[in-house]
Amino acid sequence: MIIAIDGPTASGKGTVAKRIAAHYGLARLDTGALYRGVALALLDAGQDPKDVAAAEAAARALDPDAIDEGRIRTVEVGDAASIVAQMPPVRAALFDLQRRFAQAPQGAVLDGRDIATVICPDADVKLFVTASLTERARRRWAELEKLGQPTDLVALTALIAARDKRDAERPEAPLVQAPDAHLLDTTGLSIDEAAAAARRIIDAAVSGSHP
Repeated sequence: MIIAIDGPTASGKGTVAKRIAAHYGLARLDTGALYRGVALALLDAGQDPKDVAAAEAAARALDPDAIDEGRIRTVEVGDAASIVAQMPPVRAALFDLQRRFAQAPQGAVLDGRDIATVICPDADVKLFVTASLTERARRRWAELEKLGQPTDLVALTALIAARDKRDAERPEAPLVQAPDAHLLDTTGLSIDEAAAAARRIIDAAVSGSHP
């Protein structure tokens, strides 16, 4: 079984994906971490995230197992990741890696921004996880606080709104809800409630009933 989960920043898609993968015993790939890994490599090398050739080289050299989860979750890396994610050569370099992961015999859960539309258009179940901009900014702010990276909530909200616009309007694999994806709005839901709602959708989809 392949489960494709898309959604904007801080919508809860990653947390839901982790819970879903554990519940169904499936491997999980956070595809956004791949783009963040590319962005971090560029920043560490002192290169401009807008340099297409450098970004493509970083993507082709990326070792998914070597991505530093702690360092890729900064605002700076996230902003750079949304820049490199617009580049067709970078997306092409990471496409095969994602497809291979999805084709594992035991099945998989993949979360990102173009999973249901580009990477796994034939996924067994597709979810589009979202939340209000205010709630997503609050969540991201709280996450950064825990990481010891305090930031201004107003500025962060504007940054997330700008990233939403960039992701939705990019010509290459824009962030959109697939026509056959199930919408899950996590605004006001706890982690447990969001995961339970996702399981209900998946179980209903697999059984052929309506969620």
